[in-house]
Amino acid sequence: MPSPVIFDTGVGGLSVLGETVKLLPNAPIVYAADYAGLPYGMKSEAELAARVPALLGRLVERYKPQLVTIACNTASTIALDHVRSALDIPVVGTVPAIKPASEMTRTGVIGLLGTRATIRQPYVDRLATDFAADKLLLRHAAPELVYAAEAKLRGEQPDVRSIEEAMSGLIGQAGGTELDTVILACTHFPLLREELASAAGRPVQFIDGAQGIARRIAYLTINTIWPDERTDGIFVTTGEMAEIEAYRPAFAEYGISRFEKL
Repeated sequence: MPSPVIFDTGVGGLSVLGETVKLLPNAPIVYAADYAGLPYGMKSEAELAARVPALLGRLVERYKPQLVTIACNTASTIALDHVRSALDIPVVGTVPAIKPASEMTRTGVIGLLGTRATIRQPYVDRLATDFAADKLLLRHAAPELVYAAEAKLRGEQPDVRSIEEAMSGLIGQAGGTELDTVILACTHFPLLREELASAAGRPVQFIDGAQGIARRIAYLTINTIWPDERTDGIFVTTGEMAEIEAYRPAFAEYGISRFEKL
């Protein structure tokens, strides 16, 4: 049976996988992690525009999915159009949740946490102009949170300092004391929601795009007849198999039990 593919640099896409499994509990999902390319936020746009379509082309050739989801803000903002041109199946992207954040804020001050590559993208500028022109949007690059999230999923203690620095990087900007809404513009970051909330030191609401992505996946597969019972999913990595052993328990909760190398 054709399976949806969820693609990310590492385990950040687990936030999207979790929401997708809620809507499609019996779908046999292929989760692909480009550990050999981690972190995307430190790569050039040219590198990603070439790497991501090539990798997804190999995944589609091997697993014959009915759609692909790029569960990575950095890859989506840079390579989404390239991927859609290269593949003949639907491709779901991930974009910063600026529109819903602008509807949620009461103070008019919104924070955006992402990788360096994401926060500097013209696409983010356009979203801000279209949906938050009357708001103050504070941006802060927090690539270290990717590693903190990965550590948490391995059962280790995430780096508290990097989490505190991420929040202070927003609150410390001009207008930051009025911040009441933070966009988690990297799929890794929702895995640290509790830690980020604690580091904020005051009430702050966090938003990400995982639920919206899951709804889109469900919509695009609405005519698919899934198995009556949960079917084991597959975790495929571009890195070394030994590197992903520690993540098996986390993915087992979502029916991902087979681990392979691309």
